[in-house]
Amino acid sequence: MTNFAVIDLGSNSVRMTISHYDKNGEYEVLERFQEMVRLSKGMGKKRVLQDDAIQRTLQALSHFRSALLKYPDIKLRAVATAAVRQASNREVFLEKFKSLMKKPLEVISGVQEAYYDYLGIVETLPIEDCLIMDTGGASTEIVLVRGRKDQHAVSLPMGAVNISERFLESDRVSAVSLFNAMNFLQDSFRDIAWLRKADYLPIVAVGGSNRTMAKISRRELEVVGLPIHGYHLNSADLRNIFKQVLASDLKGRAAIPGLSKGRADIIVGGMLPLVKMFQYISSDQVIFSQSGLREGILFEEIQKNTGHEVLDPHVDDENVDADESDEG
Repeated sequence: MTNFAVIDLGSNSVRMTISHYDKNGEYEVLERFQEMVRLSKGMGKKRVLQDDAIQRTLQALSHFRSALLKYPDIKLRAVATAAVRQASNREVFLEKFKSLMKKPLEVISGVQEAYYDYLGIVETLPIEDCLIMDTGGASTEIVLVRGRKDQHAVSLPMGAVNISERFLESDRVSAVSLFNAMNFLQDSFRDIAWLRKADYLPIVAVGGSNRTMAKISRRELEVVGLPIHGYHLNSADLRNIFKQVLASDLKGRAAIPGLSKGRADIIVGGMLPLVKMFQYISSDQVIFSQSGLREGILFEEIQKNTGHEVLDPHVDDENVDADESDEG
């Protein structure tokens, strides 16, 4: 058995998955960790990682490092996405990461991030044709899938944190602010020429803000035991959930069952790209995925080092996200 850990350092949260796999391609997830760090908070137009955000992130990583020490000879791959990718002072942060973790942090491109999302999803969901949409804190990855193959991919520098900071009030969102944000998204999507090829396709949604919709729906229907991975919503359900979130002030959003209190101030901005994309491509179904970048990296590792396809891939819905336990 080979022990393998993946750290995904995002703009809003940092996550780590520890797994082991054997020479036949079989694998098992041993532990999952997540902490909300808001690394991209307050970066501003100059794209500077703020000292307090860096310290929050390093503190979370120190907890991860302690967990890794339990596993002898563990192989670690640590990747950073939009916040570090966009940061003007990223070299300073990379040095701090290496000093703490004794391993380098790899800054992957948006297209690489989109590919790993695709790989994590196509190995775990029975999809043929769809549009994958991963909304993070500071970027959104979009992949057009036809016949289970990734045909086009793009990463847009917008997500839950920077959309919220740029356009939206943290308490009750005004009509003017919402209008400006929706127009921004409309213009961004219009610039992607191949996106029209996704008209009427289902959307496979990844990311904590997107999965919050599934969590709210589960609470409303009292089916909390039903896994998030593969959970479906139609366009009417999606609109009704977003309307409920949008109509609430900050305190009201924090009280919605299924919505983590830690996301309440950025959840409108986090849901907006998916809601707007639904309208833009006239989709009528969204399928939620718990599998994404970390799983894609794990599956690539298994295929590269064993020569086998992944066997019996399975996403355990329990404890996949730390904020699952804070749904109410």
